[in-house]
Amino acid sequence: MLILVINAGSSSLKYQLIETKNENVLAKGNCERIGMDGGIVTHKTPDGKKYELKVDMPTHTDAFMHVKDMLLTGEGAVVKNLSEIKAVGHRIVQGGAIFSESVIVDDKVIEGLESLIDLAPLHNAAHVQGIRASIDVFGKDIPQVVVFDTAFHSTMPEEAYMFGVPYEYYEKYKVRRYGFHGTSHRFVSARCLELMGRSKKPEGTKIISCHLGNGSSITAIKDGKVIDTSMGLTPLDGFIMGTRSGTLDPSVVTYIAKKDNLNPDQLSDLFNKKSGLLGISGVSSDDRDVTAAAKAGNKRAILAHKMFRYQVTKFIGGYVAALGGVDAIIFTAGIGENQAEHREAICENLAYLGVEIDKKANAEACGKEAKISTRKSKVKVYVIPTNEELVIARDTERLVKDLVKK
Repeated sequence: MLILVINAGSSSLKYQLIETKNENVLAKGNCERIGMDGGIVTHKTPDGKKYELKVDMPTHTDAFMHVKDMLLTGEGAVVKNLSEIKAVGHRIVQGGAIFSESVIVDDKVIEGLESLIDLAPLHNAAHVQGIRASIDVFGKDIPQVVVFDTAFHSTMPEEAYMFGVPYEYYEKYKVRRYGFHGTSHRFVSARCLELMGRSKKPEGTKIISCHLGNGSSITAIKDGKVIDTSMGLTPLDGFIMGTRSGTLDPSVVTYIAKKDNLNPDQLSDLFNKKSGLLGISGVSSDDRDVTAAAKAGNKRAILAHKMFRYQVTKFIGGYVAALGGVDAIIFTAGIGENQAEHREAICENLAYLGVEIDKKANAEACGKEAKISTRKSKVKVYVIPTNEELVIARDTERLVKDLVKK
């Protein structure tokens, strides 16, 4: 089945066309600068060819029109007729307390997504725009499916997802921990269970999944189900990231607000976009740039890395306690998959658990699946490249087939 997977942002639209039979990517691309001047559409095919179109895209509907054209016409065409695409699967960041699993889109689902915009204003508003644009371009006969980043975390117990604020704020506004990157954690933890030979019997397993990228989160998974995760009400919670501060003493927020006379929007911008590796190093939010600066002796870049590794170690240690032990630790996403030095440093901090890294295997594991722990290690450590798009395609195919059966 041909599934078009969509990740719509406020000014971008990423896509992949996946053939689910063999799970091959037939084409992928990105529409950038939607609603701005200087729009660019990039389209890539499996033979390594890249096609680029410079065109303004005032709306997401315009972007979808160009996606359709790229897939159907020109040298980069991969399908002959639109009817070959059987469904569209959308990545949705925030499902709140409404959605605990993937669903087929209808008017009620769209209303639910709109009601959650306050919890993820930049993300969910863009997702809704993307869904409506997809329906406009591909028609109502092609099923639209939504897959939620928060869904995998819906198994957390109350004691893990509740905050220590008056209970009325949970009752009135559903203020609680939701967690994010769930689609990624779901994929890599399932693959980890396969590698451990436990995919059919996850009971008794204890896994810690580290999704480390520009945005990062760590998740504790027991018996194949999430019991805790580092991100909270929003993706700001947890540990230091590219531009996000991670967990703070709330008084830091009120103190800075009073000192610099900042309003809530300005504070959100400060802690979401100007903090993290960028704020500490003063160099960049991209870990590759911070790494280069650290190697050149930049003290603030070195400090940023020390903070990152320390905080990741601390979260892993906390989750070992929450799980009552750990069988496997996973590293995934941009930094987790490609930064061998971070993996080695973090695992050396975990030597007290019996974690022992094969330095050669670790150095060679960048960007590919590998077991990087030694045979003597009491905890298995894996690098597992994430594939959120494939999870979305699989869920979309399953729901569409169930719809046909009905």
